[in-house]
Amino acid sequence: MNLNQPIVFEPIYQQRVWGGRVLETLYERPLPDDGQPYGESWEMVDRPEALSVISGGSGETLADLWHDYRSEVFGDTAPDEERFPLLCKILDCRQRLSLQVHPTADAAAELGGEPKTEMWYVAAADPGAELYVGLRQGVSRESFETALRNGDAEAVVHRVTVQAGEFLFIPSGRLHAIGGGLLIFEIQQNSDTTYRVFDWNRVGLDGQPRQLHVDESLQCIDFSDVEPGADPVAADGETLVECEYFKVSRWNLSADEARSTGGFAIVTVVEGHVRCGENIFIAGDFFMIPDLAAKTGLGISASESRVAQVLITSWSDSDAV
Repeated sequence: MNLNQPIVFEPIYQQRVWGGRVLETLYERPLPDDGQPYGESWEMVDRPEALSVISGGSGETLADLWHDYRSEVFGDTAPDEERFPLLCKILDCRQRLSLQVHPTADAAAELGGEPKTEMWYVAAADPGAELYVGLRQGVSRESFETALRNGDAEAVVHRVTVQAGEFLFIPSGRLHAIGGGLLIFEIQQNSDTTYRVFDWNRVGLDGQPRQLHVDESLQCIDFSDVEPGADPVAADGETLVECEYFKVSRWNLSADEARSTGGFAIVTVVEGHVRCGENIFIAGDFFMIPDLAAKTGLGISASESRVAQVLITSWSDSDAV
């Protein structure tokens, strides 16, 4: 295992009724099953049903790194969890996703699910593309339940028009959905618990209505979360989101500029070409910088005399949260 170079994983593609094939056309990725809609690419994941394998044929996995090289790869501040605690995705949303909510830790314990807090970074957006987030002013739990029964939940959910480069924090308990025409980079807790409260009266890939979880959703939704907007950039001009689970920053790299993450980081290339060690990465690529490598000089730079933009995901500074 070479811990002095960036680590890249094989993506795991997931078919979704709301997905498409933009990963193929925009990022030139070879998708399986011609013509089928792929809504998610799981870039880094350590779950029983999906486990990231390191590219290059060694067969080693993210779980192997987490258990065998915890300090060397993830640093001494890595959380003491059984599995790697983050999940990184790309979402290709050609149609809107279901209206949904993720449980808080308390609700998850009661309902038998997993808590989930996440953030979305808009990588590409069609004109007028929207996110659904929180409730409209004046909507109570009772009026929300009435709208659900009438099949009119859309009327009571707050909408935000977004464009590429904007981002949104989705704490557990926040009612949300992604609209059509969006490509999203998602950083989240390692969880796959989603409670669908409304699915726009749509059917799944099998032609049947998808399962809803209305009772569970009503136990999880924060009904005081009214008309939230896009999140501001922190005072340092780079930090987008910092919570107890992760920190995400956006770096703009000028031509041939080199920077160090200082420790473990997940790098997502938003624009341009990026050099890291012996590798060149392009827009849409995810890779991991081991803590040991960062501390011994491995950094990233814009390549080919062009500017580049990246997202840097790292562990939170506990004093800052």
